[in-house]
Amino acid sequence: QFKLNHMLDKSKYSQQELKEFEDLILQKLQLAKEELNTLMGSINHSTDETTDGSYGGVKTLEDGAETAEKEQMNQLAARQQKFINNLDNALIRIKNGTYGICVDTGNLIQKERLMSVPHTMHSIAAKLKKS
Repeated sequence: QFKLNHMLDKSKYSQQELKEFEDLILQKLQLAKEELNTLMGSINHSTDETTDGSYGGVKTLEDGAETAEKEQMNQLAARQQKFINNLDNALIRIKNGTYGICVDTGNLIQKERLMSVPHTMHSIAAKLKKS
């Protein structure tokens, strides 16, 4: 009975649980950085190979497609960088003891949610309320 009540009243995660989250975040961070490096390599490679896509001063359709593709890759890289920043911030919250606490409700975010979205600062209830 005490253990059940203790779990219901839980206001923060144990050091062991925080270590589990930290390991998960570090794995995701490594993968995210590798993906960002790949994206940046592709962006830089396509920029290096780009020649003046005009013919007699007229832009070709291929030039427009290349520009759209580069723009899309830049957007993907920006999103990936934002994800990396969010993961870095989650590591900071682990260190300062605020990890896993919903910024809207002050309640503990469910472990299942943190396992799938380890950088979240919002519980499901708070997220649903916002939408």
